[in-house]
Amino acid sequence: MSAQANKRYLVTEADPKSPVSESYRTLRTNIDFSSIDGQMQVLMVTSAGPGEGKSTTIGNLAVAYAQSERKVVLIDADLRKPTEHYTFQISNRIGLSSVLSNQAELGQAIQDTHIPYLSVIPSGPIPPNPAEMLASQRMSKVLEELKQQFDVILIDAPPVLAVTDAQLLSTRCDGVILVMDYGKVKKDVALKSKSLLDKVGAKVLGVVLNNVKRKKNEGYYYYYYGSPNS
Repeated sequence: MSAQANKRYLVTEADPKSPVSESYRTLRTNIDFSSIDGQMQVLMVTSAGPGEGKSTTIGNLAVAYAQSERKVVLIDADLRKPTEHYTFQISNRIGLSSVLSNQAELGQAIQDTHIPYLSVIPSGPIPPNPAEMLASQRMSKVLEELKQQFDVILIDAPPVLAVTDAQLLSTRCDGVILVMDYGKVKKDVALKSKSLLDKVGAKVLGVVLNNVKRKKNEGYYYYYYGSPNS
């Protein structure tokens, strides 16, 4: 299957004036105001399980941030099933795994997109040891370097219940957004996902519920369910 066939539809780019795009801008604003004492610069988006819309959510959120004229980099840290190179139609030959394995410099992995202010670091070749790579000191150094270059760093992480990668990454982030499919995720699964992140001290900012039915003819959208700790 071609990359074009895998291209993900991003409503914030294709239809920026739509109600759904406005919802993503509201999500952006909610994140900005979620921390009074500190800046939300490094943000991770994950889900309980696969197929809940985390990569679509973070792709749209990245565009929403870029539309506010902030320098944004989206890191595809799903080193097992990466998709962001399809979404933004860029090469995956060099990416995060290349940098973490010292096969490329960080600058070689950062790719500009057709969207102003938005860059992407694709996953790179799928490695045999994703968890070890993401937990490495090299990953910490990469994030520190990116903080000097970008206003917002968004990390697309694997599902929490599938592997430990998201837990490992969450400790290096200013905030975490959990994406869940309203019609798919079970309550106990949702609570377990939150519990796993709590165990490592992750700052869960809130939950994005996908496929919440609105009024007739308005289709589906996401709902931001903030302040899960309150």
